[in-house]
Amino acid sequence: MSQGPVEPVTRERLALLPLSHGHVSLTDGFWSSRQRRNREVTIPYGIAMLEQSGTMENLRVAAGSSTAEYKMPLFRDSDLYKVLEAVAWERSHGPDDAHERFLASSASLLSAAQEQDGYLNSYVQVVEPGRRFANPAMGHELYCAGHLLQAAVADARTSGHPSDSPSSLGLVASRFASYLTDVLPREQAGFVPGHPEIETALVELYRTSRDRRLLDLAADLLVRRGRGALRWHNFGPSYFQDDVPFEQATTIRGHAVRALYLLAGAIDVYTETGATTLLPPILAQWSDMTSSKTYITGGVGSRHQDEAFGDPFELPPDRAYCETCAAIASVMWNWRLLLLTGEGKYAELMERTLYNGFLAGVGLDGTSFFYVNPLQARTPSSRSPWYDCACCPPNVMRLLASLEHYIATTSAAGVQIHQYFSGTVHLPAGAPVGAGPLELLARTDYPHGGTFTLRVVDAPGTPLEISLRIPTFADGVSLALGGKDLRPEPDAHGYVRIHRTWTAGDELQLEIPMRPRALHATGDVDGARGCVAFERGPLVYCIEGVDVPRDAGAAGGEGGAGLHGISVDPDGAIGVTRAVDVAGEPVVALRLKGRRRQSAVPDWPYAEHRAGLDGGQDGGAGDVAALEIQAVPYYAWANRGASDMRVWIPAADARHDNM
Repeated sequence: MSQGPVEPVTRERLALLPLSHGHVSLTDGFWSSRQRRNREVTIPYGIAMLEQSGTMENLRVAAGSSTAEYKMPLFRDSDLYKVLEAVAWERSHGPDDAHERFLASSASLLSAAQEQDGYLNSYVQVVEPGRRFANPAMGHELYCAGHLLQAAVADARTSGHPSDSPSSLGLVASRFASYLTDVLPREQAGFVPGHPEIETALVELYRTSRDRRLLDLAADLLVRRGRGALRWHNFGPSYFQDDVPFEQATTIRGHAVRALYLLAGAIDVYTETGATTLLPPILAQWSDMTSSKTYITGGVGSRHQDEAFGDPFELPPDRAYCETCAAIASVMWNWRLLLLTGEGKYAELMERTLYNGFLAGVGLDGTSFFYVNPLQARTPSSRSPWYDCACCPPNVMRLLASLEHYIATTSAAGVQIHQYFSGTVHLPAGAPVGAGPLELLARTDYPHGGTFTLRVVDAPGTPLEISLRIPTFADGVSLALGGKDLRPEPDAHGYVRIHRTWTAGDELQLEIPMRPRALHATGDVDGARGCVAFERGPLVYCIEGVDVPRDAGAAGGEGGAGLHGISVDPDGAIGVTRAVDVAGEPVVALRLKGRRRQSAVPDWPYAEHRAGLDGGQDGGAGDVAALEIQAVPYYAWANRGASDMRVWIPAADARHDNM
């Protein structure tokens, strides 16, 4: 039986248990199509880009089979490891000979490049030999090592073969891990990794191997933080989460990806050890993030200079960094919080992030990407085919390849559905839900539609509970069993729970109203003041310049006039258009009642405030022309060529009556 990315050994502190890889399958619908494109297009493309970018050649140089010049950045090894992890998770979706050949050849190359004592890092070996662990702040040695370990864990959990065969990825990783457990507690007892990630990897490899030294090292690395040792140029200890001991940290700060990977690792250590001082700062930092440091898309990290969290409510839409890797790290952290607590708010933030902050990071073609995901583009912006710093595309691959792992859980009470999907849940006999097998067939048109059906194909014959998460945006949901209304009432955790003895053919049907919603931000969010954003279901919407007419009477489409001078009526009726084609993908679009201010660019953009004039979007000189504006899901923007874009749109002045 294969396992998933998170497989706790100690379960006494968990409210929910993850299902093993293969117990949930995406067979149709929205996420299945993404996963299929990832398998057929994105991963093969990524393998080709590993060659083109120099990642593979760097390792050949380290192995002594090439004399090519080393290609920076120094953490390029990790790109390969993330692709290998994605390839391993893809095994559960069917055999692929090309993937297996790539994994085997990569493992052989890594084995050839690895030092006799187990150390492996192509940059240090080639560019700075003899200087291991010389740059704790920015060297990324343990960051790369962590991704290698996670790739090996995925390989071990999906291959069905021993992980210690001579040419296996598992042997390479276990030799490196053994080296780390020898060196870090002794010669490198003061070393603090500037980029967390190794913590989750060590715990997961412990869960696979049961080598207690790995768990102890992960716990020790958490304890080492907070001494102010990490600095790099103008980046101080807080950038590295090294300003205060972990147990005293109540605010989320610093580099967003580093912060979130560290928090995910801390949960893993807490889950296995029960170290009670770890949990309060984990929960405090989640509250700090969600209350004042998270964008409406679920994206996090507002500062470009250091890819970092800003001050409370520092959420500028046009300068939003919102790195794709940060969205992925957020999903991983929230998944662990969900397992720990069973609270639906973590699954809801996962949903928001997956459909918006994460999914915008990969184009509809599967071969174009965003590293940064702003909520406003003032000038036409395009996706990139790859990056010199290519951490995000391979990270997208590994999350999509393992996505079904983050959909459902089980417990002694029954099965919990956290994300709506089309596919199957299959639990064999002996699972926590009872002596007999359980098989469920799920169907949905989510996120564009609100119907979710769950049919029982096989049941154990004993009572069990099926729980469905009800999104907080969903007013007036209906739930029926065999056509009979169940009058659903979500509990304090956000779930409707149906406890009964199920039989084959029983069918639950959940209907979620998909009413379009206009939202405003609290007045503390300066970057969104006077603006409105739109949502429908779990999707955040945006407007693009390509959809705005040249003038009030022109049709939208190619050659639009851009978004300068555009505003919308927050109280106007919102139309819905189904099956709108965006680069070959049918989406549900919104029709917004808006206007364009038609005026020359002023010599000076400021004027004295006078009663009756707000000097804002529609104030001052110039004609105002009414028009209808199409909004598309945020994840789909910049797929029809370069475009300007806005999520937060200026709200029109209600005193004008020419809407």
